[in-house]
Amino acid sequence: MSLTLVGILGIVILLAVLFFLGMPVGFAMAVLGFCGFCYVVSLKAALNMVSADLWTTFSNYGLTVIPLFILMGYLAFHSGIAEKLYNTAYKWFGHWRGGLAMATIGADEFFAAICGSNTATAATMGAVALPQMKKYHYDTRLSSGTVVTGGTLGTVMPPSVVLIIIGLQTEQSIIKLFLGGILPAILLGILFMVTIFVLCRLHPKFGPPGPKTTLREKITSLTGTLEAIAIFILVIGGLYAGLFTPTEAGAVGVFFTFIVTVVTRRLTWKGFVRSIEDTLKISCMVFVLVAGAIVFGRFLAVTRLPFVVADFASALPVSRFVILAIVLLIYLIGGCFMDALGFLVLTIPIFFPLGMTLGFDPIWYAIIITMVTTMGAITPPVGVNIYVIKALAPEIDLATIFKSVSFFLFACIICIVILIIFPKIVLLIPEMAYR
Repeated sequence: MSLTLVGILGIVILLAVLFFLGMPVGFAMAVLGFCGFCYVVSLKAALNMVSADLWTTFSNYGLTVIPLFILMGYLAFHSGIAEKLYNTAYKWFGHWRGGLAMATIGADEFFAAICGSNTATAATMGAVALPQMKKYHYDTRLSSGTVVTGGTLGTVMPPSVVLIIIGLQTEQSIIKLFLGGILPAILLGILFMVTIFVLCRLHPKFGPPGPKTTLREKITSLTGTLEAIAIFILVIGGLYAGLFTPTEAGAVGVFFTFIVTVVTRRLTWKGFVRSIEDTLKISCMVFVLVAGAIVFGRFLAVTRLPFVVADFASALPVSRFVILAIVLLIYLIGGCFMDALGFLVLTIPIFFPLGMTLGFDPIWYAIIITMVTTMGAITPPVGVNIYVIKALAPEIDLATIFKSVSFFLFACIICIVILIIFPKIVLLIPEMAYR
């Protein structure tokens, strides 16, 4: 049996194990990668590979950036910073038709800038915004769809955990990836707001206007954004200016967020403990995925499957954008049936070399893949954000939440198309920073 065929068979078996046995993605990749490496090389080589590669990776000081940025987000979550952001956005947009939903997206945008997790962003805004939209008789299709999809901004806007993982897997600059994600995240948020605007014009009962506020109330409410803006400027500005490495920026962000929440007395002991617990859960899940990806990636490397796929695709008599469309469709479909982050980690060793062979800019390509990954977090049947909102609002039927997401998927697709047509949107800030 040829090495390429062994690699293909390994992927088929992996997907079968995931789909039919329900094994966690990280463990499935590790087990199959180890067994495949044993078959292609030897048991002794596989044992040496696992011990050496895992030790090299997890003894890397830079990997601590993941739990640090996650902890920063959860400290902000449990201290009420998100609620203040929402109240500010509500003062400015709440009196419009669909204004509460737009305010939710605006608050999501700010909160995502200090939280690297899409689930944390969705959970935070869901807890704050859903009761308010229910109070003003918003249609559940609009309210649930808004908080589910708004959470995806946490995947694109730095400090995104997804971008950190891509940077670690592909050995790219995490700082450049962060800078590349700013404008696409803003664009996606604007498109979500446009979607809400159109929906509420077509169906006025979806989002009745809330009470009006005075200009003075609007301006006064801006003080609620100062903490989030200060944290974002400190972390991302410090990275941009070269004052911090990504790991140092995470540590500074956690320390500053902790100090702010303690001084303002909004972080309780219970909230602090919950922040640590939630950070440990998410971080362990991510590290298991990284470990599995390392082992499975080594197996694919010895089968040379990624290089064969790249050579085959580059030789096809079609535009490279046709191949890109196929890759994105695979990500979209894969994200429907398994955890989007797990599918991303699984496929990076195959599709990232392909993108480089086709001549795409690595930062732009990483952002495009991240954008598609965000769609995996909101597509049925395993969209994680959907179940987060279902847990927060058990009275909303799951089918209703699934339907509500369809309103916003079109906005995600339009955003990706715009970024493909105008790649400068992604590359503008990184190029300005490193000119």
